[in-house]
Amino acid sequence: MILRKILSLSKSSKRGIASISALSETHQATQKTCRDFAEAELKPIAGKIDQEHTYPTTQIKKMGDLGLMAITVSEEHGGAGLDYLAYAIAMEEISRGCASAGVIMSVNNSLYLGPINEWGSAKQKQEFITPFTTGSKVGCFALSEPGNGSDAGAASTVAKAVPGGYVLNGTKAWITNGYESEAAVVFATTDKSLKHKGISAFIVPKPIPGLELGKKEDKLGIRASSTCLLIFEDCKIDHENMLGEAGSGFKIAMKSLDAGRIGIAAQALGIAQASLEVAVDYASKRLAFGKPLTKLQIIQGKLAEMAVQLESARLLTWRAAWLKDHSKAYTKEAAMAKLAASEAATFLSHQCIQILGGMGYVTDMSAERHYRDARITEIYEGTSEIQKLVIAGNLIKEMGF
Repeated sequence: MILRKILSLSKSSKRGIASISALSETHQATQKTCRDFAEAELKPIAGKIDQEHTYPTTQIKKMGDLGLMAITVSEEHGGAGLDYLAYAIAMEEISRGCASAGVIMSVNNSLYLGPINEWGSAKQKQEFITPFTTGSKVGCFALSEPGNGSDAGAASTVAKAVPGGYVLNGTKAWITNGYESEAAVVFATTDKSLKHKGISAFIVPKPIPGLELGKKEDKLGIRASSTCLLIFEDCKIDHENMLGEAGSGFKIAMKSLDAGRIGIAAQALGIAQASLEVAVDYASKRLAFGKPLTKLQIIQGKLAEMAVQLESARLLTWRAAWLKDHSKAYTKEAAMAKLAASEAATFLSHQCIQILGGMGYVTDMSAERHYRDARITEIYEGTSEIQKLVIAGNLIKEMGF
């Protein structure tokens, strides 16, 4: 994989991350490789696959060849063996080219491979990580349900113990990669009396008897990635498919979401960066009152505000990734990054349309797609409201109250 070769260029810097100049050679090379790929392979097709709701099979396979579908997985198990900062940088660049490809990549890296890599047995890693690192296979993460949304502890899907394994019954909702995935990390209640401490995690291969897929959702944005229900009806899985220990599912889910929020923050940065570039390019060419829009003070003010929000969110995202890479607490910081970056994506894509005017409202320009794609970043892997609760709760705890 090309990213493995990048890793050999230099060792990751141990300095704090303050600006692009603070990035190690490895991270700068990762950024360039991903940007070049996005420019050549993703930007030219992003509009078409969005309009046609087409999964980018060829491009995802090429991303796998680059090592992008398993960035932080060790080389031993087929991954690129890079750190989370490299993952955040790569996610931004891929999402700058195509946000749909970004979320496919994010789910496979953070939410599917991530928990198996941390809590899986040697056999589980061999079976459910290694084949999912090349882009030929992708996984998904099944936590949300039609009735629980942000209340992850209220899982109504049940896993009943039977001789040799468990039988799953219930429905999971909003599953990204639902149609294309060949395995899922699924959370189900094994002991209702223990509430959230009675939730366990399972690795479920797909297809499997007893598992049906709901219809593909027709979404506002990121339409080249599939989203659907996973419907379990007497779906039997082997006992060895439990991930971690019985009752550890809620902890696994929350820690996976902490890591996943860094990926979604980076996706939002990519959308925001793309929006800024479209706005500046258009404003430099469009004449009004005899001069380019970039010469108008009101447009300059908009561009300045856009740049400040983008850079602020980027530094928060890099900081959260740096903390994770150095084994420090990062739950609050990941929530801050996700909140700031997703709101920046919405703000920048909105301002981009304002600068373009009527041209921003038509599909001939990518501005309207960036606006549609940005909205989901404030919703999935924890809404902005949930991020605020996470931030405030950790802040109050840190201050001793």
